[in-house]
Amino acid sequence: MQKYSDLSKLAIEQSVVSIGKYDALHLGHQHILKKMVDNAKANSLPAAVVTFDRHPNHVLKPEQIPVPVLGNGQRQDIFEQLGVDLLLELEFDNKLAALPAEDFVKKYLIEALHAQKVFVGEHFRFGQGGRGDSEVISGQGLDVESISHLSIDGEKVSTTNIRMALEMGEVESAAKMLGRNHATKGVVEKGRQLGRTLGFPTANLARTSEGMLPADGVYAGYLYVDGEVYPAAHSVGTNDTVGEIPRLVESHAIGRDDLELYGKVATVEYVYKVRGWKKFDSVDELVVQVNKDILKSSSLLS
Repeated sequence: MQKYSDLSKLAIEQSVVSIGKYDALHLGHQHILKKMVDNAKANSLPAAVVTFDRHPNHVLKPEQIPVPVLGNGQRQDIFEQLGVDLLLELEFDNKLAALPAEDFVKKYLIEALHAQKVFVGEHFRFGQGGRGDSEVISGQGLDVESISHLSIDGEKVSTTNIRMALEMGEVESAAKMLGRNHATKGVVEKGRQLGRTLGFPTANLARTSEGMLPADGVYAGYLYVDGEVYPAAHSVGTNDTVGEIPRLVESHAIGRDDLELYGKVATVEYVYKVRGWKKFDSVDELVVQVNKDILKSSSLLS
C-alpha cells in the first residue's frame, strides 16, 4: 500500500475511492471498504482511501477531543490488510475545515484521484460546516454508493460505542464490534523493574503507544513481539500499591522470565477481562493476587 499526504507526489489515472474518518476500522467500516475493494478489483483499478490524520474535533471542538481507539500506524496496517492500495491521509487543519464540500470533491476525488466510483457511510459528512454528503458527491458527477450502518444484537456498530465499551473494560464487547481483539502497540521501555523483583517480569509499553487503553484492571490476552506470540496477563492502570506512576499497560508473558524486550516494538492484545483495578494494603497481598491473575488468565486463554 502506498501512503500520501502531499498531492504533488500523487499521480494516478483512475481509482475507486472511499472517504471517511475511519477512526476505529470496525466491522461497519470494514463492510464499506470491502465493497470498495471488491469494486476496484472487478474493474482492475486501485482501491484508494481518503482519510484524516486526526479527529476533526482537534480543530472544530478542541474541548471535546475523543480518545483515539487506534493510532495512525495501526490504522495503516489494517487498511493494508483490508486490501487498500492507496491511502491519502490529509492533515485536518483550519484550511481543510473551511474548504466547501464541492471544492473538496473537485480537488481530492476528481482532480487528484480521478474517482470512477465513491463509497461512503450513510451518515458521513465532510467539508465546511459538515455540509458534504453523498448527494454533494453525486452532484459533482460522480457515481456514489452510500452504505447503511451495521448493527449487532440490535446495537449500532460505531466508534463511540466501542470507545464506551473500552472505557468500561468490556474488551469482549469491543471485539465483537471491531471484528478483532483490541490492541495497544508501542515500544517496550524500562520501568522500575518491580515485576521482575516480585517474580513476574513485565513488558511496559511506552506512553506514546498507539491504541486506546481499556479501563484500569487486569486482562488476559497475548503479547506479540519479534514475530512470536505469548499468552499473557496485562495490567492497565497505576501501580499505587508500590508508589504511584502514570497510567500505562504492562504485560507479563505467562511462564516466561527469560525475555529481554527493552527497546522492541510489542503489541498487547486484550481478549478477556480478568478483574477490575484494586489497591492492595501490602506488597505481599499484591503478589498473591498477581499469581491468581496469572492462573486465571492462563485458564481463560486455554
